[in-house]
Amino acid sequence: MGFFHGVKASEVPTSIIAPVQTTAGLPVVFGTAPVHLTDNPAAYVNKPVICYSWAEAVAALGYSADWDNYTLCEAMYSEFKLYAVKPIIFVNVLNPAIHKAGVSGAEKDLAADKTVTINEPVILSTLKVKASSEASADAVLNTDYTAAYDDDGKLIITVLPDGALAENTSIVLTYDKVDPTAVTANNVIGGVDSSGNATGLELIDQIYTMFSMVPGIVAAPGWSENPTVAAVMKAKCLNISELFRCICLTDIDTAQVTKYADVNAWKNNNNYTGTNQCVCWPCVRMGDMVFHMSTHVMGIIGVTDAANDDVPYQSPSNQSLQATGLCLKDGTEVNLSLPQANLLNSQGVITGLNFSGGWKLWGNYTGAYPSITDVKDSFICVRRMFDWQYQTFILTYWQKVDQPLTPRLVKTIVDSEQIRLNGLVSRGFLLGADVKFLEEENPTTDLLNGIIRVHSYITPPVPAQEIDDILEYDVNNFQTLFS
Repeated sequence: MGFFHGVKASEVPTSIIAPVQTTAGLPVVFGTAPVHLTDNPAAYVNKPVICYSWAEAVAALGYSADWDNYTLCEAMYSEFKLYAVKPIIFVNVLNPAIHKAGVSGAEKDLAADKTVTINEPVILSTLKVKASSEASADAVLNTDYTAAYDDDGKLIITVLPDGALAENTSIVLTYDKVDPTAVTANNVIGGVDSSGNATGLELIDQIYTMFSMVPGIVAAPGWSENPTVAAVMKAKCLNISELFRCICLTDIDTAQVTKYADVNAWKNNNNYTGTNQCVCWPCVRMGDMVFHMSTHVMGIIGVTDAANDDVPYQSPSNQSLQATGLCLKDGTEVNLSLPQANLLNSQGVITGLNFSGGWKLWGNYTGAYPSITDVKDSFICVRRMFDWQYQTFILTYWQKVDQPLTPRLVKTIVDSEQIRLNGLVSRGFLLGADVKFLEEENPTTDLLNGIIRVHSYITPPVPAQEIDDILEYDVNNFQTLFS
């Protein structure tokens, strides 16, 4: 150190670390979208896109009321229109370059206004228009004709009055159209190719690196009733980027299970029994629209979390369901009494109930119940609080990785975490919490390798799902007759 004469100052790192804010219930939804309706159909194929509004989602992915073929549109409508929840991350697995069918030489008559309406999902970049089947040259876009989708998803081809087709009464079309029926469960499950490009559910690991947000919910309405897809969802959610965990929302197939009495057998036979898995039956009706139950669970969780400052300590059960009834996928009405709904709850299944105060979501348990009764794995809200603790702790103290292992480092982590958890206790989000650095959990052999362990004891509240009033006739009050 060189010579110094005078007064100076220096600083040391703050001994208390501010916690990292996370989005507890960030939904990541996998499925198919009508990307042929967008300006660039290839832009979001197996590429996650985060959307904060209906307009943003429609611009990126397109929208169609055909939810059977375009499953992401169901989640899009529910999240933005019914529950006003944001943001949401969509992953479209429909690839127009692969999932397509060709149409060649289709002759179409022009209407009186010189237009042709096509009700098929035409990929605009493949559209070729000719004056006749014998014509050698194609007509020129924006010179001889225009082609654009209207608000109903129909392609309108308009012959221009100064173009080469102006005198025609019909035109001949050749094009490729999107074939959403060609998308299979394997496309949703995805994988990694020889170049390292991930597709489908394998993209879960990339969400944090892309958006600096950890998935809180993984859903695939329209696909999660497939046992293979559900099994992969379950596995991926238990080990996100080898660091994080979250829950997945899955549906029981209402085409196979049409009666509440058959739900438990299907659930167990198809292994819908994960500790991080919410199992839903049947579907939800809103007017003429039919939704998968998992779609509404996702929305209710988002609304409930938002009401609690993004702390996932409250169960979604007994929260308002934006519904006019329950039904099967084919629209057949389902009526459940309280005992029937409670039976499904006792089997680890979430359902809906119209008992008091309108339609409510009904059920507190994960799919692991009743075979697993450990409170952290059986109650949805407790499981989510533990998952949230995973991500908050990891992201908050990641900045301390590779710092010198000194008593100051240990004390900083323990004290900072205790202060954070005490704040949650004071606000009622935890019943109690304690953070310790225990000698028996930190043997010298681990310390020599730079490994330390902090032990956090947390007690998220469980849902008060049974409230009893014990009544007794008190004969002592007859004394009031003599007062």
